[in-house]
Amino acid sequence: MTKRQVDRRAILAASVTVLAWASAFVAIRSAGTEYTPGALALGRLACGSVVLLAILAVRREGLPPRAAWPGILVSGALWFGFYMVVLNWGERKVDAGTAAMLVNIGPILIALLGGWLLREGFPPRLFAGLAVAFGGAVVVGLATSTGGGASVLGAVLCVLAAIAYAGGVIAQKPALRHGSALQVTTFGCVVGTVFCLPFAGQLVSRLPHASASATLNMVYLGVVPTALAFTTWAYALARTSAGRLGATTYASPALVVLMSWGLLGEVPVAGALAGGVLCLAGVAVARSRPRKAAAPAPAAPEPVASAPRS
Repeated sequence: MTKRQVDRRAILAASVTVLAWASAFVAIRSAGTEYTPGALALGRLACGSVVLLAILAVRREGLPPRAAWPGILVSGALWFGFYMVVLNWGERKVDAGTAAMLVNIGPILIALLGGWLLREGFPPRLFAGLAVAFGGAVVVGLATSTGGGASVLGAVLCVLAAIAYAGGVIAQKPALRHGSALQVTTFGCVVGTVFCLPFAGQLVSRLPHASASATLNMVYLGVVPTALAFTTWAYALARTSAGRLGATTYASPALVVLMSWGLLGEVPVAGALAGGVLCLAGVAVARSRPRKAAAPAPAAPEPVASAPRS
């Protein structure tokens, strides 16, 4: 398989992830009104774990190697567990626009930590693209903010979610050198489920009273944005740098605006559309590679002087 084929597959996998994660915001909005943050996180992770374990059994991949487990445990606790609980909680305390701005600190942290801990370097194009994309996220956030709905606790929770997201990605990258994307995702999800078990009582008490729509959205969150999207993310992460892959998630605000428009009838304001375009432009810059300088043309051979005629 050529490098170009690998890059195309990684881009396709990342695209599936970003699309699925964008749809999660719409599903969380529905399920989050009837399930507590911890119960929603546990239900989502439990559904995702069941699906992933079933696929793992069918594929007979078994347990990941011992060397992959440190990264799986850290990413499972930070990203699958802690991140989902505090994000669900934070979005109850702040409006969607403020949450979007704060959580989008995550890709910047991933690029910084990846450059430092994973020795990925600090490519100028990556950070230029991150700056443009983050600016777009801020524009989307300001345009969609309801104003006055934020709280200090909610802001702190969203920042904690961004830090947990970045730490989880950085921990997951080394694990993918030893285990497959499916193995790392499956057992990371199982670790996250175990992390959220203290909320089992809340989940059991809410299930009989929640609407079918809220429960189906929770199941959807487990199957698509978790089981599918985290696996395609891990597949792409194993084949590209953490910083560049993290930048692709800045496409989410634009997709969320469009999905909310199409599925919820929420007509976006001009600022949200402009911010979405900025996010996509920033992703394009961050994902681009500098053109290789053209090799200098070989110098033409000097003409051989002809002998003087007699």
